[in-house]
Amino acid sequence: MKLSVFTVATPDLTPEELATAARDAGLHGIEWRFKETPEEARDEAPSFWRNNLCSMSPLEGEQSWSRFKQAAEAAGLASVSVTPYLAPGDLEATEHALRAARYMGASMIRLGVPFYDRSVHFEQLFAQERAYLKEAESLCRQYGVQGVIETHHVTIAPSASAARRLVEGLDPQHIGVLYDPGNMVYEGFENYRMGLELLGPYLAHVHIKNARWVRQEQTSNAAYSWSCQWAGMREGIVPIHQVIEDLRAVGYDGYLGLEDFSGQLASVPMLKDYADYMRELLRG
Repeated sequence: MKLSVFTVATPDLTPEELATAARDAGLHGIEWRFKETPEEARDEAPSFWRNNLCSMSPLEGEQSWSRFKQAAEAAGLASVSVTPYLAPGDLEATEHALRAARYMGASMIRLGVPFYDRSVHFEQLFAQERAYLKEAESLCRQYGVQGVIETHHVTIAPSASAARRLVEGLDPQHIGVLYDPGNMVYEGFENYRMGLELLGPYLAHVHIKNARWVRQEQTSNAAYSWSCQWAGMREGIVPIHQVIEDLRAVGYDGYLGLEDFSGQLASVPMLKDYADYMRELLRG
């Protein structure tokens, strides 16, 4: 297995700084965040989802994107993915992301999946997503870039089994699943090995982060409430050593992508700590 970093997790580093730090830590690839920075956020402190200094902008083109491509190449790292935040069904934006990925030499993009908030029936959302994925499959085949859906809380694909149902019957060479056990702390937990076995050929990529549940104050009806929050890799609910063991058991040999939102370490030491931790587990 190889190591990468999704640049959403390193918002304070420029592309050049990130590539150098990732190389020095011993990583093998970069997953580029593909999202514009709101104009009003540019004077803010760097943050994961607003003023992220390591994001390719979909509003720009190859002249701007070349900076990211050159940063990876200069450090001897692969551009693993271009990772957008696509609205399900937006084929124009999907093709734009595929075009960017092909330019970067990246092997995958992330596709959109509907949120689930009780306002629309699941079956309607499911049918809409299946139609979108079938269209996306054709585009992915055309561009030679795989599209992946992520196991993510508050969507209709929170678990491995839900994601498998969405991609069932599509060509796994072109459509796959990004498996994220950290997200599954929030929603969608299934036995890790079972979920990985269930995904089978659709298992395309893995994100590594962790989270935990914290009990809040009692509410007015005397019941406790709970909230989920991000945690350090060694401190959350996910037994990452077990995930690595189960990935090895199913023969996974792709990338493990760092996506740590805990804020426990600054970006550069976080990259080194991650690489050291993964190498320790992979040796086990």
